[in-house]
Amino acid sequence: MSRIRSVAASIPAVNRRTVLAATGAAAVSAGVGYALRPTDSQAAAGAPTEATRVVAQSRKAPGAPLAPYTKGTTLASVATPRSGTGYRRLGDGAGWSRVVRDELAAPKSGRAGRRTALAAFVQLTDLHLIDAQHPMRLEYLRSTDRHAWRPHEALTVHGAISLVERINALRGAPVTGSALHFAMTTGDNTDNNAKSELEWFMKIMSGGRFTPNSGDPRHYEGVQNSALKTYWQPDSTVRDGDKQLGFPHLQGYLAAAIREVRSPGLNLPWYSTVGNHDAMPLGCYGHGDSWLAEYAVGGRKLMSLSASEAKRLQDHIKAGNDPKGLAFRDLLKAHTRDMRPVTADERRAPFTPADYLRAHLDPAYRGLGPVGHGYSSANLAAGTQYYTFRIADDVVGISLDTTDPGGHYEGSIGTAQLNWLDKQLKDNKDSYVVVFSHHTSRTMTNTGHADPARPNERRLGGQEVIATLGRHRNVLAWVNGHIHRNDITAHSSAAGGSFWEISTASHVDYPQLARVIELTDNKDGTISLFTTLVESAAPHRTDFSDLTQTGLAALYRELSYNAPGASTKLGGAAHDRNTELLLKKG
Repeated sequence: MSRIRSVAASIPAVNRRTVLAATGAAAVSAGVGYALRPTDSQAAAGAPTEATRVVAQSRKAPGAPLAPYTKGTTLASVATPRSGTGYRRLGDGAGWSRVVRDELAAPKSGRAGRRTALAAFVQLTDLHLIDAQHPMRLEYLRSTDRHAWRPHEALTVHGAISLVERINALRGAPVTGSALHFAMTTGDNTDNNAKSELEWFMKIMSGGRFTPNSGDPRHYEGVQNSALKTYWQPDSTVRDGDKQLGFPHLQGYLAAAIREVRSPGLNLPWYSTVGNHDAMPLGCYGHGDSWLAEYAVGGRKLMSLSASEAKRLQDHIKAGNDPKGLAFRDLLKAHTRDMRPVTADERRAPFTPADYLRAHLDPAYRGLGPVGHGYSSANLAAGTQYYTFRIADDVVGISLDTTDPGGHYEGSIGTAQLNWLDKQLKDNKDSYVVVFSHHTSRTMTNTGHADPARPNERRLGGQEVIATLGRHRNVLAWVNGHIHRNDITAHSSAAGGSFWEISTASHVDYPQLARVIELTDNKDGTISLFTTLVESAAPHRTDFSDLTQTGLAALYRELSYNAPGASTKLGGAAHDRNTELLLKKG
């Protein structure tokens, strides 16, 4: 029987001779991932920027490692509800301890003094940047499901920028003190598959000023100033359903939510993995219906629907019975007279997979690189969104596309991509491998819809991916998101391979986390993967009078905690949060 053991948040320092070097210069505080040759991958990263060349050189320079630390991580403190009932304010709470998991290998004493750092990186997932005024939003599902609309949706941009600020403030990897090599977003970076959201995502990650607004440039136009009591009306004194639960009246909230913001951009290279909300309108409908595309950019918006009709629509979406959105289109047409006027905006148009690739390849969004953030012109030519990249001298990353372009929010993978994955694992047998995707193994169940671009190709599920990874002893981890919950699962195979599946909570539902992952060689026949969760840089305590960018980021977290119908289990159990995950060396 496996043993799961808690250990103190503070861990002994790593052997100084064996840690990746870090420098004091802020511009070169992180390591760099670099792409494999284009012939080895369907996505070459291209030539590195001067900044990333300097960063790469810093990894080779001698220097003392940083000491292990907890500041800015959930080891030190976690946002925690204060006493009371109804709407609860957040404050500083006790941190989460680290748990040792030994299902796949036994921990050996003295390993902290022997281990060497292989790589360290940050995972962001499910940012769900929301154009909250978009006509395609399904807010009216709240009439049958309280959590189908979240009161904090107008602040996703502010929360994401604050998360970038937190990552930038990290002094390196919390356990080893080594430089952070890169950040990876594992999909659902956008929510409505809207060009407005894609632009915001690229600027948040790479840096810049922008206005998180669409439609009327002067005013918010959406459900939160509709006077409908179904939704929180922050600027109004109307006694809506959320105010009855204790939500505040915040005069000026909506104007503040659509003011210009500034993101510093990540201070380390970043890569991108595609999610279903990035690939399809509403994350579940295949591209192609011209009426829906016109509705997305048009001047009418449905804001209210009966509970019975909302239930039928939600059931259709969950069952995957309407992958092309035809029933959804017909429902909207039937309610044309019930729609409210809004300002039309071409920026709300859905973006295609090719648009997604072009945005990543755009020099305007290069940041600290790499060019294309993993994707390349080869992906654009082939119509693929998966690639291989070099993380460190002994570690390779593989990013998969688990979205199903035939429709539905659950995932699958085509035969060609699975064969490609198997080949990449064979070709890199002398390197450790970390695999990234949006969907988890358990949510890759959508195998019944054909890919319109490859109608004769078989779609495969999560068990086929597990079997493929299990045949290769160099696989250390499969890192993903989608389920909005922290969950870590051990996988072992009769073929001899074993790896950890690391699923991380979203940044749209509480507790709004990202995860630092460190790979170390314990020099005793075992590998340790350390996972450490981090919150955004926004303070835990909120001030209702503070409607600055930082104040709104703090409010974003507190509103998400109080969102009616929100799950209280998304943080996961202790063994799904801050961990040491042991593996036998292959």
